Amino acid sequence: MAERRVNVGWAEGLHARPASIFVRATTASGVPVTIAKAGGNPVNAASMLAVLGLGAQGGEEIVLASDADGADAALDRLAKLVAEGLEELPETV
Repeated sequence: MAERRVNVGWAEGLHARPASIFVRATTASGVPVTIAKAGGNPVNAASMLAVLGLGAQGGEEIVLASDADGADAALDRLAKLVAEGLEELPETV
């Protein structure tokens, strides 16, 4: 299983707008991904309610994981998005 640990780069954390950006990027990647707080239970990263339910704050560590084909590239892009608090999924890392 591929995994990336990253600190949330959005100051407001994964709430409302940043969560929406993250969920859209996850869905666009075409790879099933889970997200969890460090040490917590993983949830579906393509579910807005699940991502909001994490309550991940700015600077807090999260874990992105997937065991699908193409997981490494998808997780690299999603990790960059989260760590840098970007407005959209980067095309390349």
